[in-house]
Amino acid sequence: MTKLDLWWAKFSFRFDTQKRLAVMNKIASLLRNNFTLMDALHRIEMMESKNGKKPDEAFAIAMREIQKNMERGMSFSEATRDWVPGEETLLLMSGNMSSLVTSLENITRVVDGTSRIKRAMVSALAYPLFLLILTIGIIVMVGLYLVPPLQEAAGNGIVWTGTAKSLIWASDFANEYIYSFSIGFVLLILLIIFSLPWWTGKLRAKFDSYPPWNIYKLQLSVSWMMSLAAMVSADVSVPDAMRLLADNSNHYLSSILEETLHYISNGENLGVALASTGRNFPNEDIIGDLAIYADMNDFDKAVDKIAREYMEESVRKMESLSGIMNGVGMGLVSAVMGWVVLGTFAMQEQITAVLM
Repeated sequence: MTKLDLWWAKFSFRFDTQKRLAVMNKIASLLRNNFTLMDALHRIEMMESKNGKKPDEAFAIAMREIQKNMERGMSFSEATRDWVPGEETLLLMSGNMSSLVTSLENITRVVDGTSRIKRAMVSALAYPLFLLILTIGIIVMVGLYLVPPLQEAAGNGIVWTGTAKSLIWASDFANEYIYSFSIGFVLLILLIIFSLPWWTGKLRAKFDSYPPWNIYKLQLSVSWMMSLAAMVSADVSVPDAMRLLADNSNHYLSSILEETLHYISNGENLGVALASTGRNFPNEDIIGDLAIYADMNDFDKAVDKIAREYMEESVRKMESLSGIMNGVGMGLVSAVMGWVVLGTFAMQEQITAVLM
């Protein structure tokens, strides 16, 4: 096995989500049928390598390397750390504390849920962003290539009015500031992207009510809820689950969870602690539900039910928001096209009036 084979195996195992989840389910099934973890890994390795005839198959290499790591004394979560995404490592860590079978089963549920919300988020952001760029592109093209020839035909003596005047203004702006505007626009997009996982604090909490920060918050809070529910169902205590999630989250989520842990350490339950942060994370309804159920029996079942309902509700909200934003974007493009057409006719009419 070469270094390239190992790199390809890690890449394939990490990014072929469906097959990786199928392998996790097979491991869980074998463990339920009283196979040892090493036996389960070996059986899957032999299946992937066609009984050793194709030992360089990516998933066969993965199983073999994970076995080697465990032979060195690593736990399963440690042995797979370089092979799976971070959120799956967290769930496997909870399996080290309780039941690995439960954690393996939870991975499929959590990954499916987070994948749904991520797809909805991409749908909500990608097309409206494309429409915004298209709108700006239309204005720039009109300013650079449509208006100047008409201005040249009219000469310098004409005084533009109405819609024609606005087209002239757009042309002047495009010719003088196009590069500065383009650089500023790109920097703004990059700043927003950077702010999503890094910006924290009370001011961020206010911006979390508006796109794109509210969309990011919704996606991240669903992932957090699903992961928390999976850990609690695996008999991990709420403080331990919150600590694991805080230590392995981006700066934005980690700051919220750290602050929540501070209030939990002072004796508040999960819902009350989230409310005490003043960050409105995930939202008022979820905070209220968690505050009620946190001190009741079967909290693991309650938080699992809350997480599932929250995911379904969030997907619906994201799809609805996507439809609204797409509609606004299409309306903006249509309005700009109409403005260009009307402005062009107005310029032609004013040129004709001057020449006559």
